[in-house]
Amino acid sequence: MAELSYRTALVTGASSGLGRGLALWFARRGVKVYAAARRRENLEALANEARAANAHIEPVELDVADADNTLARIRELDAACGGLDLIIANAGFGQETSGKRIKWDTVKKAIDVNVTGAAATLSAVLPQMVERKRGHVVGVASLAAFRGLPRNAAYSASKAFLSTFMESLRVDLRGTGVQVTCLYPGFVKSEMTAQNKFQMPFLLETEEAVELMARAIVRGDNQYAFPWQMARVMGVLKQLPNAIFDAAARKMR
Repeated sequence: MAELSYRTALVTGASSGLGRGLALWFARRGVKVYAAARRRENLEALANEARAANAHIEPVELDVADADNTLARIRELDAACGGLDLIIANAGFGQETSGKRIKWDTVKKAIDVNVTGAAATLSAVLPQMVERKRGHVVGVASLAAFRGLPRNAAYSASKAFLSTFMESLRVDLRGTGVQVTCLYPGFVKSEMTAQNKFQMPFLLETEEAVELMARAIVRGDNQYAFPWQMARVMGVLKQLPNAIFDAAARKMR
């Protein structure tokens, strides 16, 4: 496989699902990947799989919910490897948060992982990237960021934060040599979506989603929403007046 321009990459949430797939995708193309997640045993298995394919994945035990530690650890990795070229903030948490039965613990965890954790991951070495005049930061948001979906107050809001955060970074970093990409996946088979008890339209296999995401990153897309069918539906919902959206959303319950 042809080598990419990235020498090093960090992927959070790499113990399963999209993060695991992205770590392997880049490692198999000659990138030294630091795979970060909480579950050490899963990371070791991932590193062994990469090794069998003559690829290099370095396990990094990390809980992004601890933002201060995440910031410090990523800075250590950046210094140790001579500069991270690509950082993918993929770690995410999602559970139902219906306004009628809302639980603060669930809301807090979504904020700790999807907001504070993602922001710490992306902010950690941005000044260094700007100084080096190279680098690429990627935030994995969600099509759920487009509107406040029923029973998903915490998840939708946390991904909306990430979407706006990435947009501001994109504007600020133009001309610095640092690229910014925000990804908006729809429903993808994973441990997180396996808990959903409703029909998930246009559900993608993990491998298919990984391929689409990785290619968007390599192309340097500013934004990439997929699958196109679900992205189009959410784009329409985003433009609806509140009264019409609220009526439509009630039917999604």
